[in-house]
Amino acid sequence: MTENDNKQEQFSTEVSKREKRRMRTRNSGRDGMWYGLGMFGIIGWSVAIPTMVAVFIGIWIDYHFPTQYSWTLMLLFIGLLVGCLNAWYWIQKERETITREREDNGGA
Repeated sequence: MTENDNKQEQFSTEVSKREKRRMRTRNSGRDGMWYGLGMFGIIGWSVAIPTMVAVFIGIWIDYHFPTQYSWTLMLLFIGLLVGCLNAWYWIQKERETITREREDNGGA
């Protein structure tokens, strides 16, 4: 086998892997802009909702039980932390799904 034949075989193998990966992506429904925007939305809302809930609770506490400390500010940071952990969870879950699919399909 010559060097040129070896390069052609490597090229053919690489093209085959990429085409299989593309077909798997297309069949799984993870292709396209809408899926990406949906994931972006999930991550955004997973941070925004806990933060806003914590802020509203802090405002309610500050209004009904005034103290020298701002519960709104403290709960803002706690809500943001919880939201970021929640977003991290969603990203890890998606990463594990992608890794599992790659392993199931022989790394292609």
